Amino acid sequence: MTPFAADGPNALQIRYWNEESGPKWVALQAFLDEELAPFGRAALERAGIAAGERALDVGCGCGATTLELAERVGPAGAALGIDVSAPMLARARERARRAGLPQLRFEQADAQTHRFAPGSFDLFFSRFGVMFFAEPRLAFANLRRALARDGRLAFVCWQELGRNPWMLVPMAAAARHVALPPPPAEGAPGPFAFADPVRVLAILAGAGFAGASLEPLEGELLLRGGGSLEEAAEFLLQIGPAAAALREAGRAGDPAVREAIRAALLPFATPRGVRLGYAAWIATAQRGPV
Repeated sequence: MTPFAADGPNALQIRYWNEESGPKWVALQAFLDEELAPFGRAALERAGIAAGERALDVGCGCGATTLELAERVGPAGAALGIDVSAPMLARARERARRAGLPQLRFEQADAQTHRFAPGSFDLFFSRFGVMFFAEPRLAFANLRRALARDGRLAFVCWQELGRNPWMLVPMAAAARHVALPPPPAEGAPGPFAFADPVRVLAILAGAGFAGASLEPLEGELLLRGGGSLEEAAEFLLQIGPAAAALREAGRAGDPAVREAIRAALLPFATPRGVRLGYAAWIATAQRGPV
């Protein structure tokens, strides 16, 4: 593996995930693991991972999905997690040491530009890690070259904001009190870059993948692991597009916004915690002809 370079087309995302968002994800790792586990497991089931295979986990974050991949491939296989975020990888490596799985390792790398050994993986997997490429077609072409001749991909990404109340509700509440920055251009790197299924399929086909399909995955999230209404509001002020927009606007600590988000969440509070809907895509594809 070549050394990691913190520049290139994804430099803005590299800085963001090292300086702003990465430390927050580390602090909330236990809650986020619980919240996002169903997405990763659903995508893993579609991937059909088998013992002895070699798996690449793109945007592995704090390592939860890479650990699961390592367990599924077993000691005869291999699981490599890559991410641009040094804080998140430090947590992932701590977890790897505790797990004691020799087939598991992590590396700081940008999947769009990293020079992988050709044909070195059977599966390229990602749980919400592929929506941040500056040039997604080039990134997927690069990842395709890393796959064996009969390799495949499986990843999960968000559908549009309007179909994700867990992100829309706090955003709308904040917007009533703060002039939020304009939304990014359609397809720009970010959580909703892969919301358009037609665009995703075109990116995969353009990168050389074959037989691509998108399956909807819908349900409800239990915010912050079933914490109180106040804890759920605080969680959304730290993680997600509303939190990012408030930080950009310089209003992350605004008491009026905090109370507005809390009030907006009240109709969704249950005895077990705050529950809000989500909608994602599970993408699968084959490497395609040489």
